[in-house]
Amino acid sequence: MDTAEVILSVLVVVIIIVSLLSNILVLICFLYNPEIRKQVPGLFNLNLTFCNLLLTVSNMPLTLVGLISKAQPGGDGFCQIVGFLETFLSTNSMLSMAALSIDRWIAVVFPLRYHSKMRHKDAAFVLGYTWAHSMSFSTVATCLSWVGYHRLYASCTLSNPRASSRTQFVIFTVFFHSFTFLLSFIVLCVTYLKVLKVARFHCKRIDVITMQTLVLLVDIHPSVRQRCLEEQKRRRQRATRKISTFIGTFMLCFAPYVITRIVELFPAVPINPHWGIVSKCLAYSKAACDPFVYSLLRHQYKKTCTDIINRLLKRSSLNASGRGQQNQVNSIPTE
Repeated sequence: MDTAEVILSVLVVVIIIVSLLSNILVLICFLYNPEIRKQVPGLFNLNLTFCNLLLTVSNMPLTLVGLISKAQPGGDGFCQIVGFLETFLSTNSMLSMAALSIDRWIAVVFPLRYHSKMRHKDAAFVLGYTWAHSMSFSTVATCLSWVGYHRLYASCTLSNPRASSRTQFVIFTVFFHSFTFLLSFIVLCVTYLKVLKVARFHCKRIDVITMQTLVLLVDIHPSVRQRCLEEQKRRRQRATRKISTFIGTFMLCFAPYVITRIVELFPAVPINPHWGIVSKCLAYSKAACDPFVYSLLRHQYKKTCTDIINRLLKRSSLNASGRGQQNQVNSIPTE
C-alpha cells in the first residue's frame, strides 16, 4: 500500500466510527424521547438513520477490505448481495432527505394546515414510495447482473464487466442517477429555497417591528440598541446557513461520486484510481454527516442527549452512594 491508500484506509475507518456512533445516538434519542416519536419528521429521520446504519455495517467495512487487499471481498454471490444493499440504501437515503425537505416546506409555507397535510399515514405513504423506488432500481440491476466488484471504488456496487450489454448499462446508469441524485437535488433546491424565501419575509417583518420599537424608545441604552441590531443580522444569517448546509452537504458528498460514475461511462476518459476511492469516501461521509445535519444539532435532540447523560450520571452517583453506605454498615462492629 502506498501513502495515499493508507490515508484513504484511515479515512474510511474514521467515517465508519463517526457514522456508527452518531447514528446509534440518533436512534437512542428516538427511542428515549416520546415527543420525537410523535413528530412526523421523526419517521423520516428514523428511515434515514436506518439506511445509514446498514450502509455503515454492511458496505463500508467491505470497501476497507477491498482497499487493503486490492481484491474482491467474498464470492460473486456475496458481492451481489452487498451491491444490492449499497444501491438500495444509497437511493433510499437520498429520497429520505428529499422527503425531509418536503416536510419542512409544508411546515413553513403552510403552518396552519401542516397537521392535516402531513400526518403519520401520509409519511408512511411517502416512505413506502421511497422503499419501492429504491427496491425497483436495485432489483433490476441485480437481476441483469449489473452489480459486482468495481476495482475503481474497491466496492461491490454497480458494475458491468460484459461488453455486450454496455449500451443498456449506460442507459440504466444515466436513468438511475437522474431519478435518484438529480431528482432529490431538484426537490431539495425547490423546497428549501421556498423555505428560505418565507423565512426572509418573516425576518423582514420582525426587523420592521424591531426598528419601530427602537425609534419609539428614545431613552434606550446604545448597547441594547446594538444588541438588537446584531440579533437582526444573526436571524437573517441563521436561515441562510441552515439551507446552505442541507443543500451543500448533499452536493459535496454525492456529486463527486455521481459525476465520476457518469464520466466512467466514456472509456476514452481516464480516471485516477485514488480519485475513485476519494469519491466513494465522500459518498460514505454523508452517512456520518446526516445525524448532525438533521438531528443532533437540533435543540430537541440536544436536550434529549443531555437528559440521557444526566440520568446515567445520577444513576451512577446513586449506585456509588449506595455502595458507600453499605460499606459503612458492614464496617460497624457487632457485639
